Amino acid sequence: MNRTKKITLKHMSKLKKANAKLQNSNKPKYISKAERERLAALEVAEAGQIESE
Repeated sequence: MNRTKKITLKHMSKLKKANAKLQNSNKPKYISKAERERLAALEVAEAGQIESE
């Protein structure tokens, strides 16, 4: 491999990585099991407050 090809490949790989970071994903953000349980407990507590009022 000659020097210019190596430089070009490095440059192209950096560009690919930069473009990949800019792309948005349709995938929902990961929420851990403990966080899901905490959120569910908060919803139950809020529902209990609304019913008691």
